[in-house]
Amino acid sequence: MTTLKGRTLFISGASRGIGLAIALRAARDGANIAIAAKTAEPHPKLEGTIYTAAKEIEAAGGKALPLVCDIREEAQVEAAIGETVKKFGGIDVCVNNASAISLTPSTQTDMKRYDLMHGINARGTFLVSRNCIPHLKKSSNPHILMLSPPLDMDVKWFAPHVAYTMAKFNMSIIALGLSGELKGAGIAANTLWPRTTIATAAVRNLLGGDELMRRSRTPEIIGDAAHIILTKDAKTFTGNFCIDDTLLAEHGVTDFEKYRVDKSVDLAPDFFVPASYKAPPGVKLADRMR
Repeated sequence: MTTLKGRTLFISGASRGIGLAIALRAARDGANIAIAAKTAEPHPKLEGTIYTAAKEIEAAGGKALPLVCDIREEAQVEAAIGETVKKFGGIDVCVNNASAISLTPSTQTDMKRYDLMHGINARGTFLVSRNCIPHLKKSSNPHILMLSPPLDMDVKWFAPHVAYTMAKFNMSIIALGLSGELKGAGIAANTLWPRTTIATAAVRNLLGGDELMRRSRTPEIIGDAAHIILTKDAKTFTGNFCIDDTLLAEHGVTDFEKYRVDKSVDLAPDFFVPASYKAPPGVKLADRMR
């Protein structure tokens, strides 16, 4: 399969950033996109809503279903998936993109923030995946994709912000477990993670402001990489921890400059990329994120 034309994608957190980039790439093929996110009204620090995302998706050639959905809430997830199936006739792809972050050490991580990260990253990802599975089993090429990192048990990823790392790695643990559990059903479960920081609201507002945005790649690199995964044979491509530019390079992409926000500054490396995952030829990163 080389296209997502006519396929239905249920994407959490697709109102902006990486989730929207994945949706727009699929929309160019003529896919159906269920946008499951909380932002129904404009936010002063966050661009886009589920309704503006729907307009972009339809302008790109896809069909859109905007759904107000807090993925921590079981009833809301069940309703959103039900509406998706009612409108589009089924679900072929489940993309778990919604996530919460707080880069704080343990003594500075209040339990409300801890619960938010684990509620969205771990519980929400499990809940959305779990409820999509019965519909994915009816698809001819079903995929579950987590926007989460390889499971690299290096203490350097845990020591600075153990609560966040636990929550984020839980998404990858779910993918790993589901890849084995669902292999017999022909449902793929994989993860995708960026080598560099990505120019999103989280990077601007929580990690490094405009300076880190300049040193980032655009969300389109994740959209292009996700497209490769989601058009692969689900029966044979499962249980993989993919890095965006490595995957693209393996499929013939050599120009990574087009994804850079500002070519005059060094790229900032993202968290959680193991040293063994070497960058493609010509890709150079700064020594540290900041």
